[in-house]
Amino acid sequence: MSAGSTGHPENAGTTGNTGSTSLPAASGTETVGTPAGVARITWHRAGAPRAVLALSHGAGGGIETRDLRALAAALPDRGYSVALVEQPWRVAGKKVAPAPKTLDTGWTALWPALAEPGLPVVAGGRSAGARVACRTARELGAHAVLALAFPLHPPGRPEKSRADELTGAGVPTLVVQGARDPFGRPGEFPPGTELTEVAYGDHGFAVPKSAGLTEAASMATLTDAVVGWLDGLFG
Repeated sequence: MSAGSTGHPENAGTTGNTGSTSLPAASGTETVGTPAGVARITWHRAGAPRAVLALSHGAGGGIETRDLRALAAALPDRGYSVALVEQPWRVAGKKVAPAPKTLDTGWTALWPALAEPGLPVVAGGRSAGARVACRTARELGAHAVLALAFPLHPPGRPEKSRADELTGAGVPTLVVQGARDPFGRPGEFPPGTELTEVAYGDHGFAVPKSAGLTEAASMATLTDAVVGWLDGLFG
């Protein structure tokens, strides 16, 4: 669906250019069988990790988006391993994401592989992946949740709020949101939400050329906020 769709973000693409290019070099890849099909985990490991940050993609793209790439590149040197998770529907080459329950099933089934290193696991993702992380955090024993570009509501439909998923995560949660995100601007989130705003960013954290802000600068805002938050949890 287009950015203006009012359907579920699991079945809606991201808004704007999500910056899909090559990923930084990975330190390992594994496949995991789940009831929803085969999932894939691409590891970017820290030398002496304090925790694992597990991140899944949205409904309109894979793990090559600018925010996931930036975190995979920056966090291992700061003491956090990053696991980029591709849901079974993406591994199978399908164009449309399945229903939320199926997404949750795939994520839940691969969780033991994320926890296998014996470290605390922070569940996270962008857009639809953030919703999955929130819905399953308490059940899986996630230490915290990182919600990138959380789709608070369909574009133009603020009355269709999904705030209950976010507030129901039951663990410390950080939202990183673009200032121009049509799925929910920073000021629309519930009071008390821990949130970092990416100036001028849309749902894919793209910024217009007229903003005078480079992608490197906007991604530094994102990665610095995440590192600071993680250090507060594990420092």
